[in-house]
Amino acid sequence: MDFRVGHVPDWGSPSHLLRLVATGAAASRSDLVRLVNLAPSTVSARVEHLLHDGYLIESGSGRSQGGRRPRLLEIRKDGGALLAADFGAQHARIAVVDVAGAVQTVDEHAWDLAEGPDRTLDWLVERCEELMASPAMAGIPARGLGVGLPGPVDHRRGQVVLPSRMPGWHGASIRGELSRRLSLPVIVENDANLMAVGEHLTARADADHLLLVKVGSGIGCGVISAGRLHHGAMGAAGDISHVRVPSAGTTSCACGNTGCLETVASGAAIAHDLAAKGVNVDRPADIVRLVEKGDVAATTLVRDAGRSLGDVLATVVNFFNPGVVVLGGALGGTQPLLAAVRGAIYEQCLPLATGSLEIDTAVTGSDAGVIGGGLMVLERLLSSLGAEELPSR
Repeated sequence: MDFRVGHVPDWGSPSHLLRLVATGAAASRSDLVRLVNLAPSTVSARVEHLLHDGYLIESGSGRSQGGRRPRLLEIRKDGGALLAADFGAQHARIAVVDVAGAVQTVDEHAWDLAEGPDRTLDWLVERCEELMASPAMAGIPARGLGVGLPGPVDHRRGQVVLPSRMPGWHGASIRGELSRRLSLPVIVENDANLMAVGEHLTARADADHLLLVKVGSGIGCGVISAGRLHHGAMGAAGDISHVRVPSAGTTSCACGNTGCLETVASGAAIAHDLAAKGVNVDRPADIVRLVEKGDVAATTLVRDAGRSLGDVLATVVNFFNPGVVVLGGALGGTQPLLAAVRGAIYEQCLPLATGSLEIDTAVTGSDAGVIGGGLMVLERLLSSLGAEELPSR
């Protein structure tokens, strides 16, 4: 089974049909035909795959609309769930996600990626094995694992590539090692990409062009273009963290350059500036708490970070013309940052680019990454099903 190439699914894909049934939007094949506007034969073939693979069951007959009574479709309760792990620089959220993208259970753990890939993979395998043996998964097989990491990722090979804040991770075979040890299909993606997918598929499915900007210890951006996750030629699409900005001056960045956005607008940069003022914080969440308490220094620094971020995003909005810009991550929900980003974009962008532009915080909140991880691995699983070939019984 090939898990190297991945996209957000199209709206007639098996994974989308499965979500329509899981969310209650469709109860029969005729409902699915009406909702996705595909030929009945195509929908029927894809439903047959989902029945054969154990995701769906047929359960009785529905009300007739003048012809044969339709067979009702239901999610098979023991048909499987997805594991997902969303890593930040110093924490990880490990979750079980169902086929509709709903988080069934989630735990947040302290974990420092500076421990390196070997120790991190050992730790993650233990957490996944604990989940698979937990009451939440009793009688339910794990179908796959989606992993998000806060650095550049070659999604085709499942490897981290030259990360500026993850020493020792370059070239580590993350996907291959996890798949071997857990005996599961695995995808590995940049964390902002997974967040973009999670937010798009479960909360903003009508937004064909969307930017999800993660503001945590670092800065990341996932791009949804024409309804699909956009990786670019080599997987670097959306990496705005190392765009040079005037407000950064000649400040040195971990990437080796100077004046990068991340040096003035990330949680790590804000924490550094707070420390210079005698206020020590360990995590971006600590900065959020200071802002919520009305701390003047923290609020000013977060607002300034939002302005610098907005300056970069204004260029991106003019160039890409998204319908929605979503701010996620620990700092993405702070009002000073959101207000500053909005102000910079609306001041600097063309009226045509902002006429219907929505700029807001993530509806899916801190679960965006694990939702995206679960749904992307599900899409990989189902994309291998031949859309028109019926499985043998």
